[in-house]
Amino acid sequence: MTLIAIDAGHGYETAGKRSPDGMREYAFNRAAAKECILHLEKASIQTIQLHDDALDVPLAQRTNRANQAGAHYYISIHANAFGNGSWNAASGIETYIHSVKGEKALKLAQIIHSSLIKKTGSKDRGVKKQDFHVLRETNMPAVLIECGFMTNKEEKALLASPAFRAKCGKIIAEAIIAFLDAGQPSHKKSLPKEQPLYRVQTGVFTTRARAEELVKKLRSAGFDAAIGIINK
Repeated sequence: MTLIAIDAGHGYETAGKRSPDGMREYAFNRAAAKECILHLEKASIQTIQLHDDALDVPLAQRTNRANQAGAHYYISIHANAFGNGSWNAASGIETYIHSVKGEKALKLAQIIHSSLIKKTGSKDRGVKKQDFHVLRETNMPAVLIECGFMTNKEEKALLASPAFRAKCGKIIAEAIIAFLDAGQPSHKKSLPKEQPLYRVQTGVFTTRARAEELVKKLRSAGFDAAIGIINK
């Protein structure tokens, strides 16, 4: 079954992650993530939540947990900011992937991004490549979404709205579902009984670290890969 790691960026008390009038970025992030998880699980897609309302979970802890759980995709939800903390005209939605994560990350990012632009009417700032930790250190294709600018008065009002938060989360979930339905083995249906399933073993190692290194390379190349233990 497909496992999606959902990450609401930062935490309530993260320094600097505020609008000029004091809205915390995490308030948007967690609400959108909650709605995203709700709609994915309604579609029988398993999720893992990487954020915590009690603290700003360190980035390494988030990516390590997703890697250890064997998540197939990593989604990090954010609100953007620009400038020195004052109101300004920067606006729109932008989406990020890492430069070496392959076609799956790009396709997923494009579907999520285009859906958000179409359904929210926000300015299109494009799909971009960046070396963010959650994009670089994940073993699976990862996407980071900036859903609007807290430093823009009009967009901040939207980001503070429960309706807009829920809308963004739902749009992201529906885009993930569309991506899985269009290009991946069905996350809902089992293979017919008469159709066998084959696995290919690509390596045997005496340490888990070496096995994880190979899995990371395979996933970066766009292959589904997992670690199994051979009982002697």
